[in-house]
Amino acid sequence: MNGSIKSLPEKNNGTKILIIGPGPTTIGQGEEFDSAGVQICTALTQAGYQVILVNSNPDSIMAAKNEVAKVYVEPLTVDFMTRILRKETPAAILPTLAGKLGFNLVLALAEAGILKELHIKLLGTNLNVINQVETPALFKALMHQLKQPILESVSVDTVTAGIAFARKIKFPVIVRPSHANEGIGGSICSNVAELTETVKNALKLSPIHQVLIEKSVTGYKEIEYEVLRDHADNALVVCNMENVDPVGIHTGDSIVTIPALTLSDKQTQQLRDAALKIVRSLKIKGNCNVQFALAPERAGYYVLAVKPRLSRSSILAAKATGYPIAQIAAKLAIGRSFDQISSPILANVTAAYEPSLDYVVTKFPRWADQHLTTKSYRLGTQMQSSGEVMGIGRNFEASLLKAVRSLALASLPQEIAKIKQVSDAELTDKLVHPQNNRLFYLLEALRRHYELAELNELTKIDLFFLAKLRHIVNLERTLKAKKGDLASLRLAKRYGFTDVNISHLWQMSVDQLRRMRREANIWPVYKMVDSCAGEWPAEHPYYYSTYETENESQATAKPAILILGAGPARIGQGAEFDYLTVQAIKAVQQAGYQAIVVNDNPAAVSTDFMLADKLYFEPLTTEEVLNIVAIEQPVGALVQFSGRTGLKLTQTLLAAGIKILGRTEKNAPLYDQGRYLRQETLQLMMPQPKSSMVDNQATALKLAAEMTYPVLLHVNHTHYQQLVRQFDQPAQLAAYWAKHAANLKSGALLTHYLKGQKYTLDVIADGQQVLIPGILEYIERTSIHTGDSLAVYPPQSLSKKYQTQMLTISQNIIRKLNYRGIMNIQFILSQNQLYVIALKPYANRTVPFLSQATGCPITNLAVQVLLGTNLNELGYQQAILTPKSTVFIKAPMFSFAQLKNVDSFLGPQMKSTGEVIGNDLTLEKALYKAFVACKLHLPNFGTILFTVNPADKIVVVDLAKRFYEIGFRIAATADTASYFKQVGIKVAPMAPVKAGGAQNILTALAAGKIQAVVNTEATTTQTAISVFQIRQTAIKYGIPLFTSLDTTNAILRVLESRTFTTTPLT
Repeated sequence: MNGSIKSLPEKNNGTKILIIGPGPTTIGQGEEFDSAGVQICTALTQAGYQVILVNSNPDSIMAAKNEVAKVYVEPLTVDFMTRILRKETPAAILPTLAGKLGFNLVLALAEAGILKELHIKLLGTNLNVINQVETPALFKALMHQLKQPILESVSVDTVTAGIAFARKIKFPVIVRPSHANEGIGGSICSNVAELTETVKNALKLSPIHQVLIEKSVTGYKEIEYEVLRDHADNALVVCNMENVDPVGIHTGDSIVTIPALTLSDKQTQQLRDAALKIVRSLKIKGNCNVQFALAPERAGYYVLAVKPRLSRSSILAAKATGYPIAQIAAKLAIGRSFDQISSPILANVTAAYEPSLDYVVTKFPRWADQHLTTKSYRLGTQMQSSGEVMGIGRNFEASLLKAVRSLALASLPQEIAKIKQVSDAELTDKLVHPQNNRLFYLLEALRRHYELAELNELTKIDLFFLAKLRHIVNLERTLKAKKGDLASLRLAKRYGFTDVNISHLWQMSVDQLRRMRREANIWPVYKMVDSCAGEWPAEHPYYYSTYETENESQATAKPAILILGAGPARIGQGAEFDYLTVQAIKAVQQAGYQAIVVNDNPAAVSTDFMLADKLYFEPLTTEEVLNIVAIEQPVGALVQFSGRTGLKLTQTLLAAGIKILGRTEKNAPLYDQGRYLRQETLQLMMPQPKSSMVDNQATALKLAAEMTYPVLLHVNHTHYQQLVRQFDQPAQLAAYWAKHAANLKSGALLTHYLKGQKYTLDVIADGQQVLIPGILEYIERTSIHTGDSLAVYPPQSLSKKYQTQMLTISQNIIRKLNYRGIMNIQFILSQNQLYVIALKPYANRTVPFLSQATGCPITNLAVQVLLGTNLNELGYQQAILTPKSTVFIKAPMFSFAQLKNVDSFLGPQMKSTGEVIGNDLTLEKALYKAFVACKLHLPNFGTILFTVNPADKIVVVDLAKRFYEIGFRIAATADTASYFKQVGIKVAPMAPVKAGGAQNILTALAAGKIQAVVNTEATTTQTAISVFQIRQTAIKYGIPLFTSLDTTNAILRVLESRTFTTTPLT
């Protein structure tokens, strides 16, 4: 059962290895695992193995790799995995790619007996090791055996036991649900009341109904070591990492440096020895991450966690050092030793070396866009960030400032301006209680001359980092005092200041400053990331900028295409755009060009050093891109595959004389503004909803009344920065405008809200002909963002007549715009009339899903068309491709459990963090798989609570009756219950939130008396607070929550299809 496959020659007989994919992108389980998975699939395939991949994520680039033998896009559950294992009978499973999800799944498979029955081994680790690191009692025993200090802790399965232990070791304590992913449900508790509520919730969220309670060492330094070991017990440390934020803040939400910058040599060796000892004792064949808490003012440390698998930190370590951890770990797992593995980045060197760094890397978390919530994120043991960026520099200051501008926060200047206005008391409070914007409060405190010792006491951040932040502030002061001084300019650029920063301080334009730099010959050079600090020749280095003298990056003679990456993952701009970037890179290379990539996301596959011909790990900003263009002089740039990011930089590239592939004089407004104004769309002769640009409240109210409510207001209406609000009555629109008048001065687009069926299609066009790989039909109503909607392919209710109309309208648009490449067009079918509601001059997030569902290489075709090849030359005629017999569902994946301040009510603003595929021969079966894959599961019976808008009551009656028919008990709030009784539905009324007693809705949810909630009440009503509480309580306790009646109907169809009728004969 344990151990690895015996070492085999490089080309073996095709032994099957099954890889468990990481599943949908969620907070805590992001795109970084796909980045590692691509390396693993490549390594195992090159070694001669048949790789069987199981994953439910349509955005996975692993699934698009040609060398993967088979891909199963199925839910990652014991049931579906068992079916695949019986069918494929692999020799081994690699469980170390999928995080805790992978470990939990193989433990469940082992418990079910299928691994033993089919004689399937585990690679890289084994069941004993997984149990040792995941089971607190076994982990404690192992650490005691190794004489490694750990925190005092206990596993409990009751609140009473948790309280007793906390009182014994004294508060504060840290609570963690056992086997839960990335700290979900965890918290620091300072008293019995907090502990009681947290443990109740954590027990429900733990897959094994256990909770770990441990002593809190909040304020200690958090240090990580990334270690590799082979079967011969050789082990090496790839790097160490230091969290700038102390213990108490999840490492995924912390600023992190590589290497650790504040450790003494003694501390470094002490922790290194401990990490190696632990990894060797576990006999791991592959990689392992070890986390420590280090006492800041005295000797001593604790082992916090041991992860014998790929983790977020593993992928960060690989991108920071240039050492391909996932690829090497995969080869170690199949029995190779370090000296049998060639380094893929260094010439004539084996993998048996530890990387050397002559630079500093800073990782900075990226939180969900702040338009989703008006509140900051209070940081703690539960991860909340949706992505991350990485800055590389010759010093900490430069790498930190690069990371900050890589965040792509348009609202940052306004946020900093607000911070400047806070009182000292509020400033101190924000420093003591860390939030996602604490760095900017720290800088403000330093501008107010707070002492370093005081800040250290308030934040527990090491004095070294505080001194570095003070240095940044001091440089600001120097620049202000010495306007135009070239020596100060050189110094500021060396430490990471941008032209925008300096020009603001010197009160001149950015162009003026850039000219000043040019005249003074102050230009960046580029240094290599090669994992060895230049000790050996590098075959696949990548580059970062610094203001020194020697330039290590030279332009190549071969024509090059610049490809902009998508930047950090965030809601609305996630892993799907990295998928597109990777496919674009391959297509450019196949066409004979060099692919030059710029990106700042360490979790992205597109920042894999083996992929592009040349990679610049730089912020996606005007200054950095212009500097790269000056060196590389590409013959063109692709901006259609990086979402909003590419469009934002279109003008920058044009100003530098770079051709934007696909952009013409006719379609320039679509690229430059990301939109078409009403009069321009009319010229395209395409039907559209009533719309108009408005720049004042009176006009908005007048036009909205003429359009009739509801209406939609598109604020900052560009495809790269769009906020959408729906208003059902004039008072709502007036109140919103009054509150946000300053942001609306530049105008917003007001459109009539059409009720109907929504469709999207991604059109490949060569200026004359169009190819439509597929049409997506959305199940939810038009008011819900397409990214948050269930989508089905092929469409189930769209007639050939309307499909032909869509093809004709698409062709008209393409020809009038002389458009080449890929365009996303959104339609609404309302009262037998098709309307175009959006044109996007880039590949939409739907392309990865459609590529898998149709088998059409959409991105590849689009790139070839952009490079000048016509569709008929590629073998395609104008058409909508004939769909397969299989039904495919794209379902959104939400992370509301981590996003506590975000209302789960769905509307025109996107809130999902990822998506899954469900596919089968019928719609109901495909829906079932999709719901299972995104962990939306309803029991076969129980109580379902209805709390709905008055306007929805008529529609919801049918749903309630159908739930009742298949065995559910119906409960409802007072008004809804009264209506149900009138129409003959047996219903149990529930007391409102403000009422006390056992039947209060919130207490009933907490007590497990309600199994699902249908809640369609908008938070704009007078009951906003109670409505929000109902939704958040359901999420907190893992109770299925539906805020869309269409989604409710869809899951009801699934339940009905799996339910036997029990109707009497008479």
